[in-house]
Amino acid sequence: MKDYPRSARLNAQLQQELSALLRADVLRDPRLYQAVLTVTAVEVSADLGSARVRVSWLGEDRRLEECVATLNHAAGKLRHELGLRLHLRHVPTLRFVADTALREGDRIGGLIRAAIQEDHRHAIERGDDES
Repeated sequence: MKDYPRSARLNAQLQQELSALLRADVLRDPRLYQAVLTVTAVEVSADLGSARVRVSWLGEDRRLEECVATLNHAAGKLRHELGLRLHLRHVPTLRFVADTALREGDRIGGLIRAAIQEDHRHAIERGDDES
């Protein structure tokens, strides 16, 4: 999908405002307590009618999925709050999805570091260590 300037601006605005709403505890659902969620991206559809909101958390995947389900349940309230803050004629319908890319990247980085250490250990054992 080609990213048009208006949709790019709206993506950034929605990401900023949703992050602020989550920090401001607008939602008083106990399932969201102590969950420090990060809005990693917002992707508004071409017709600006719906938006996919990617949410990340560094805790367990199961807990992140629970938080995403809670946010989807409260999407109407968040949409209403966005309408008050952004003064848009039409606020896109929000759909929250879990974003595990950061955690997956960290896991892959850990695997790479472990492989490098293992190679270094084998080099020392063979007497090939140049460091």
